[in-house]
Amino acid sequence: MLTGATALVCLLGWLQKRPCSTTGFDFVKTTTRACYTDIYPLYFVRGLKDGRVPYFDQLSGQDIQYVEYPVLSGGFMQVVSLLVKPFGVDERGMAFYNVTAAILALLAIVAVLATAYAAGRRSLKAGLMVALSPALLLTAYINWDLLAVALTALAVAAWAKSRPALAGVLLGLAVAAKFYPLLFLGPLFLLCVRAGQWRALGRLLAGTAGGWLAVNLPVMIFAWDGWLEFYSFSQKRGIDWGSIFFFLQDRGMSGLEDTSRLNMLGTGTFLVLALGIAVLTFVAPRRPRLPQLMFLVMVAFMLPNKVWSPQYVLWLLPLVALARPRLPAYVAWQVGEVIYFFGIWWYLLSVTLRAEGSDLSSTLSAVATFDSPEQGISNDVYYVALLARFVTVLLLALLVVKDILFPSGDIVRDGEVDDPAGGILDGTPDAFSLRTVRRRPLAAPA
Repeated sequence: MLTGATALVCLLGWLQKRPCSTTGFDFVKTTTRACYTDIYPLYFVRGLKDGRVPYFDQLSGQDIQYVEYPVLSGGFMQVVSLLVKPFGVDERGMAFYNVTAAILALLAIVAVLATAYAAGRRSLKAGLMVALSPALLLTAYINWDLLAVALTALAVAAWAKSRPALAGVLLGLAVAAKFYPLLFLGPLFLLCVRAGQWRALGRLLAGTAGGWLAVNLPVMIFAWDGWLEFYSFSQKRGIDWGSIFFFLQDRGMSGLEDTSRLNMLGTGTFLVLALGIAVLTFVAPRRPRLPQLMFLVMVAFMLPNKVWSPQYVLWLLPLVALARPRLPAYVAWQVGEVIYFFGIWWYLLSVTLRAEGSDLSSTLSAVATFDSPEQGISNDVYYVALLARFVTVLLLALLVVKDILFPSGDIVRDGEVDDPAGGILDGTPDAFSLRTVRRRPLAAPA
């Protein structure tokens, strides 16, 4: 059932992009019909059409010198580009998109099944929350994010099966596909400390390092500059659409054009929130469930981020289904994501209408320099969409915090259940918490 539901939604997602694929994903058409994808244009822009190998072959005439994705994602792109070689020259771009979409659909199925496995007795509900998500339908084929999402879901499933080394390897591969899964080492560390599970933590960390190095080390050795592009690009990147800073800058917050200051502000805010999550872990009356902390650390990373692309909703989908499988807040969040999805494309459409010329470079230039007050087009509708997503994600986080502080209200823990995704943590007594420290009696004087 879960496989069929996911396949159906992915098929509908492919059909949603179909009107744009028939026009070669023309930029104006993609904004008009809200069916944009990075996959098709990057086949050409990143040199795959010309046989360039990511990280090893330098790009020419572009702001970046190499493919700007982590190694496993670049490897995915390279493998698919080789698979479409038998197609005619004029057909390869669309074949690259379609083959990539088919593989991403399979990865979506993997993510759903792994999430359902980690959910325990609520497996069907958790799986359907991911499989039937409107956000999955709309964003599955924007980029290659489902690779990291599936690997992360598999890592959580392996941890739930009390196989920390395998979970680490899968998590290391996920980090090799996208940066964000690295953040999940924090919740695992905190929970293992509270439970006193040091051996499992060591096996997890060793597996993570091994999985990441197995993919990255060959490229680091033979194509250092290309490997480094992702990290240098991430540092130099400025404010992008979707970020709360995009809104704050338009509302007069100064200094955000300085990338160093922007990075410091975003990272500093994340670290403060992460510290709060650490304190919450040790003061909670009952040890938090792993998906709860994973979701919170992901939200702490996304809310103050300088980039928040529409497809980042995929990062949260399995975590929400595991952390808080209640429909009212989930539906409100999905509505917020759908509002933003259409809001961003129609916002870009309003910019495109004023672009000078019809070529992609001039359109992107106009988008980058767009300032609605001077050009007579208000940003207000777009900011409503941006804040709708921001607020609904924040609301979900606050509800998860409430469940942690008042575990009797946690629906997953009905019937004396502890943590279905916890693996070796499930049902393990605490070795340390701030509550036990406060209750410990003072030693009698000698």
